[in-house]
Amino acid sequence: MMRDRILTWLEHHVTPPRVQHILRVEQLCGELAEHHQLDVEKAKQAGLMHDLAKYFKPQRLLQMAQTEGLELDEIFAGEPHLLHADVSAMVARDEFGIKDPEILEAIRNHTLGRPQMSPLSCVVYLADTLEPGRGTTPELEQLRQTCFRNLVAAVWQTGDYCLRHLVEQQRMIHPRTILTRNWAMQESKGQHRTQKASASDRISA
Repeated sequence: MMRDRILTWLEHHVTPPRVQHILRVEQLCGELAEHHQLDVEKAKQAGLMHDLAKYFKPQRLLQMAQTEGLELDEIFAGEPHLLHADVSAMVARDEFGIKDPEILEAIRNHTLGRPQMSPLSCVVYLADTLEPGRGTTPELEQLRQTCFRNLVAAVWQTGDYCLRHLVEQQRMIHPRTILTRNWAMQESKGQHRTQKASASDRISA
């Protein structure tokens, strides 16, 4: 019933191609959550609501963010569309009564990410960039495979992919994008060192 309400709302507020993107994100969120033994329903719900505010006008995004008390730096002021993730979480809360902090955080983090974000946030962040409609290049296919092996390593490598795209498109880059990539890289390398040490201990034993 809730899913039907959200879909009806989306049909009135986003374009048909965007609805299809959202449905693909919902599907991939569910697949990744199941594979990594996370809450599948939470993941799918966050995926379904991640772009609620995607087509809000820039001034509306700025006004809602200000009302919420969000810190608006010069990049948000220059690129208000980056606020659609935060505002989508506000719509999920206010329009649909979503109170689960993990779902709301996953919606907020799907564009810029955040250091130390939860596995559920990682799933939605990755699904948004890597859902099948984004393309079938070898690089994207490799990133999709990495998602199922290691979420944090996939966040790192997807962060690199997004940064290259932003540079090529001469777009502004929010510091949180870089902080997220750096966190995921350090975390992933730390995991790798731990695994190597464990393997070495087993051999020594």
